[in-house]
Amino acid sequence: MRAYIVFVTLGLAMSNPVEEDTIRKRYPEIITDIPFVDAASVDIEELLNEATSRPGLEWLNDEELLAQSGINITNIDRDIIADAFSTTCELVRRRGYPCEIHRFINSDDYILEMHRIPGSPLNPTKPGKTVAYLQHGVLDSSAAWVLMGKQALGYMLADLGYDVWLGNVRGNRYSRQHIRNDPDGGRGNRRSFWDFSWHEIGMVDIPDMIDYISSRTGQQRMHYVGHSQGTTTFFVMCAERPAYNDRIISAHMLAPIAFMGNLRSPFVRSAAFFLNTLDMATAFLGIFEFFPNSKIMSLLGQAACRDEAWIQFVCSNVLFLIGGFNSVQMNNTMLPVIMGHTPAGASTNQMIHYGQEIRSSQFRQFDYGLFNLIHHGSFTPPKYNLANVRAPVSLYYSLNDLLSEPVDVEKLWQSLGNPVHKILIADSRFNHFDYVWAIDQRTLVYDRIVSIMTSQESGVTSVSDGNLSEDIYDLRL
Repeated sequence: MRAYIVFVTLGLAMSNPVEEDTIRKRYPEIITDIPFVDAASVDIEELLNEATSRPGLEWLNDEELLAQSGINITNIDRDIIADAFSTTCELVRRRGYPCEIHRFINSDDYILEMHRIPGSPLNPTKPGKTVAYLQHGVLDSSAAWVLMGKQALGYMLADLGYDVWLGNVRGNRYSRQHIRNDPDGGRGNRRSFWDFSWHEIGMVDIPDMIDYISSRTGQQRMHYVGHSQGTTTFFVMCAERPAYNDRIISAHMLAPIAFMGNLRSPFVRSAAFFLNTLDMATAFLGIFEFFPNSKIMSLLGQAACRDEAWIQFVCSNVLFLIGGFNSVQMNNTMLPVIMGHTPAGASTNQMIHYGQEIRSSQFRQFDYGLFNLIHHGSFTPPKYNLANVRAPVSLYYSLNDLLSEPVDVEKLWQSLGNPVHKILIADSRFNHFDYVWAIDQRTLVYDRIVSIMTSQESGVTSVSDGNLSEDIYDLRL
C-alpha cells in the first residue's frame, strides 16, 4: 500500500510462473469429507491437554482463573473443550450438520477459504436453495456464526432451508495463503502479503466470494449478513462496485461501522492517537501482521483492566478490550470456545485504516499521507459514496456498543441510498460482540433478521417484532 511496494510486488509477480500455474490448477478445491473429534469418546484430560497447547487457551490450566470465570472444569461439557480447538467445519460436523470447505484463488491471488452448510438434520441438502452469505468481523472468522451451539445464526438459517455460506477474508486463520507471498516469509515477501486494509477486502474479497457462491449454486442473488468489519467491507463493495447491489436480496448490518468519530471504546480511541507511531513500526520494523495474542497485547490488557469485575484473562484478549464485556449476556462456560477461535488474524493496515476513520470522522479510503497524490490523485483520500449503496439495508445497533455509536449509525442511515430498517436492540447492555456471542442472540436479533429476509423474498418490507425497536426514542431504559 506504500509507493515503494509496487516494485517488490512486480518483481515477485514475474517469478516462478510454472509454480503459479501448478497452484492455479489445484483450485477451486472442495472438501466434503471432514473428520471430527467425538468428544464423548475422549478422556477429559486428553481434551484439556490438546486445548491448553493452543495459543489463547493456556489459562484452562489455571485453577484461580477458572474459579474467577465460574467454570467448573470437572463438570464442563466435553464438546466445549473440543470446540475450543476445532476448525469451523469440525464444529459444524460435531453438531450433526453437513459442512463443506471451499478454497479458491481471488483476483489478488489470495487463496480464500469459505465454509458451506448446505443442509441440516431438519432440512436436507438439495439444489436450488436460497443463499445466505454470512461475513465475520475484524479479527474474527467463519466460526463466529456457529460457535454458540444450535442457537447460532448459521444453524438457524440451515434449519430454515437456506444454503448457508460463511466467508473468511484474506489474512485470517483460514485464508492465510497467497500463490506467491508468504505471510511468515522474508521481510519483502511478508510485506507484500499483508499489504492490504479493509478497502481491498471490500473491493475484491467480498465480491469474489459472492461470485464464487453463484458459480457453485447457480443463485445470482443472495441474502448478506455482516458483523462489524463485515458491514464496513459491504459498504465499500456497494459504494465502489455498485453493480453488486443488484446481487443482494437483503443486507443485514450487525453493529455497522462506517463513521467512527463518536466511538466510545477507550482502548481503541487511545490506540488511534498512536496511529503515526504504528504506521512507522510497520514500515521500519516489519510488523505487518496484527499480533493480538502477543505479550505486549497481554500487558496492555492487564494495564487497561483496573476494574476487578473484569476477569484478568479476558482482559488479555484484544477483542474484549475493543468492544467491551457484557457479563449478563455472556455464558461463561463458552469462554474457552470464544477464546479458542478469536482473535483469528488481520493486517496491521486494517487497524490503521480504522484509526484513520476515528481521527477524521469520515468514511474514506486509506490515507497514505504524502503519497496520497500517487495513490488517489488527490491530497486527501476520496470519500466512499454511500448513496451508491442501493441494496435494501437493515442496520442493527445497540446503546452499549463501544464501536458503533448511535450518533454515527444515524449519520450512516442518512447517507445510504436505500436503507430499509434501523433497528435498536431492546437491551441497553447489548455490546459489539453480543451479536454473535450473546445468550439471547436469537430472540434479540436473529428472529428479526429471518423475518426481514422472508419479507424481502416476498416483496414486503413492513415487519414488526416486539423484541426490537425501529427508533431509539421507542426504547425505554
